[in-house]
Amino acid sequence: MTTQYAREMRALLSPAEHGVFKKLSTPQKIQDYLDHLPINFELVGETLYSPRRVLQENKAHCVEGALFAAAALCYHGQPPLLLDIQTTADDYDHVLALFKEEGRWGAISKTNHTILRWRDPVYKNPRELAMSYFHEYFLEHRRKTMRAYSRPFNLSRYAPHWVTSEADLDQLIIDLDDSPHSPVAPRHAMRRLRNAHPIETKVLTITEWLPSGKKTKL
Repeated sequence: MTTQYAREMRALLSPAEHGVFKKLSTPQKIQDYLDHLPINFELVGETLYSPRRVLQENKAHCVEGALFAAAALCYHGQPPLLLDIQTTADDYDHVLALFKEEGRWGAISKTNHTILRWRDPVYKNPRELAMSYFHEYFLEHRRKTMRAYSRPFNLSRYAPHWVTSEADLDQLIIDLDDSPHSPVAPRHAMRRLRNAHPIETKVLTITEWLPSGKKTKL
């Protein structure tokens, strides 16, 4: 199924797009590519770019980066899997692209901060991987905000045209958000969470990209 889907997806790509995806032959190379893309700050309105639009615009936010990574994985015969992390209402959800190497799970992630980034494929299952983000998920008020995570969401349920769509992929992401999610922990455990230490919140001030499209000097 994956190989046939990959063939159908590749048939939609332009020669230039083939040139990019062909080079991104490992999860590590995909992550490196995303790290060199400026952040999409959505300065003129919200977007949900397809992988084709990411290449055209040369920028991506977390969801767009995950979609691009899933497409690149699919190009090389892996299933295009996403994982959605849901938070409290005052924080933003995060979306990852999942992959497996030798039976262990890893994640590709696009973010502008020092946290919620790449995960090496050392996790036994998606829950173990998702929970590795729990203690990173907090805001300036120090309260931890991660609340649930999705099952692996396989994009091959859709025709592969999502990879080359010129329109925003709103419905696809609505479907991801509405898909089955598991809570981080029972309510009684979540009520006893300790706030992050003030020194931990200092990392929230460190960003990689500026709205101008230039990298922050580290």
